[in-house]
Amino acid sequence: MNNVGPTNLRHDPTTRSLQAKASKAYASSAQDSLQEKYILEHLALVRHVVNKTTAHLTRVEDKDDLISAGTLGLVKAAHSFDPSRDVNFKTYAYIRIRGAVLDELRSRSFSPSMLHGHMRRVRAVFARLESRLHRPPADEEMANELGVPLEQYYRTLEEARRQHFLSIHGLNDEQPALGSFALADRSPSPQAVAERRETIARLAAAVKELPPRDRTLLLLYYERDLTLKEVAAVLEITEGRVSQLHAAALFKLAMKLNGPGEKP
Repeated sequence: MNNVGPTNLRHDPTTRSLQAKASKAYASSAQDSLQEKYILEHLALVRHVVNKTTAHLTRVEDKDDLISAGTLGLVKAAHSFDPSRDVNFKTYAYIRIRGAVLDELRSRSFSPSMLHGHMRRVRAVFARLESRLHRPPADEEMANELGVPLEQYYRTLEEARRQHFLSIHGLNDEQPALGSFALADRSPSPQAVAERRETIARLAAAVKELPPRDRTLLLLYYERDLTLKEVAAVLEITEGRVSQLHAAALFKLAMKLNGPGEKP
């Protein structure tokens, strides 16, 4: 008669196989549960990253798509995260979410070479009109001289602003279409301090030459630190229009600071 007591059953190959499968299934279930927990607890982080990363860099109607891209980044982060490593999940997820959002922005952008071609023409027209009018041309005058609808003109300037943003985040190697001016240096030399003061003085002078609407927008956004939505409420226009006017104002400032012969 065979001895089939509990001790022998534990050593039976079939029993060991079932135990291994059960253990694997339980581990998989526990892992799935942990991943779901990560995702649910950090969904708010997606919206935070989108709002913080894109601020004035995208039209309002793009936000939902960017949130979807960020959410996919969060899901991928949850699936690939290794809890045994000495890394906080929120930090890991933030990087993956932000990367997904920036990738989505980059995928929607014009090619840098195409954009630079458009911007060369825009700069040339701006310089020609300013010389003729003895003042910065209005947005409507620019669009008319370029022979394009006003919305298309704004779209080009918003895209230039977006490409500049992507460039400073290391996502392309092209020269940004909008110049980076008045950047702070953490440990400036006396020469850097003097140059910065000169740049700020030039910037202030350039702002004074802008149309009143542009001056007001920049004052509200940068000095008063209002959001685009709050600026829109003050100016009684849509948030999308504020984004367009903001891009146009930055372009005019870049032209004033850099001159028509340099890339703004």
